[in-house]
Amino acid sequence: MSVLVDESTRLCVAGVTGREGSFHTLNNRRYGTNVVGGVTPGKGGQDVEGIPVFDSWEQAAAEVQPNTAMIFVPPRFAADSILEAAAAGVELVIAITEGIPAHDELRVYNTLQRDFPGTRLIGPNCPGILSPGKANVGIIPASFFKPGNVGVVSRSGTLTYQIGNEIARAGFGCSSIVGIGGDPVPGSSFVDVLELFEADEETELVVLSGEIGGSAEEEAAEHIAEHMSKPVVAYIAGFTAPAGKQMGHAGAIVSGSSGTAAAKAEALEAKGVRVGRTPTEAASIAVEVLGGASVGSA
Repeated sequence: MSVLVDESTRLCVAGVTGREGSFHTLNNRRYGTNVVGGVTPGKGGQDVEGIPVFDSWEQAAAEVQPNTAMIFVPPRFAADSILEAAAAGVELVIAITEGIPAHDELRVYNTLQRDFPGTRLIGPNCPGILSPGKANVGIIPASFFKPGNVGVVSRSGTLTYQIGNEIARAGFGCSSIVGIGGDPVPGSSFVDVLELFEADEETELVVLSGEIGGSAEEEAAEHIAEHMSKPVVAYIAGFTAPAGKQMGHAGAIVSGSSGTAAAKAEALEAKGVRVGRTPTEAASIAVEVLGGASVGSA
């Protein structure tokens, strides 16, 4: 099994006619993802290498019945595109777009909660979701991963790739990799994805990759202690980050001792979660728990 995307995914992409949108859409299709259409206002009736383009999400929903949306439009259009996909009945929206204003993210979050509770948002500013061997929706380099029983949820993209690659090199694989993004108002939290992995029969262990800023990791620690029966291994990026300095993601900023990597690691370890201080150490712990040799021991 896997979570969120698999062989049943019917993907439609907002911004499919743009340079990056078309590149990653076609890459997802080459991987095996069922791409059924794209949305670009004013370009309805065109196609991108056989993928039909529609003027609106309403038209796309009527014609090709997508159940998954990928948002690849500029920041100023992204919030409306997310909400239009939700209004059209799309169940899963994955927003890759970076730089969406925080007030737009807040509007999207509250509107989805109030008006479209049947739509789940992953992102914004995320790498997407990969279920190895089944479907890839986003920009995750699938060659780094192979199918297996480790679920990965992360606020960072590239660090996730490193952890997944080292797990794969140690002879293990992943059920699904979910990048929730590092913006201040994410559509889905660590807790939301941990619930999915807990219910997934294939997933035997979860790797949580966090970073400085906010309280998402502390909230995850509480949830893990109370609701997770499966082992969870964590990595927190930013042990050497100077306080008060934004590091990459808009949500990765700390003040005083609040939101630091040390504080997050302490909260997780207090609930029994082993925390690696580097991606390699986190991968080694995961492999050890699964009964394999340490990463790099070969």
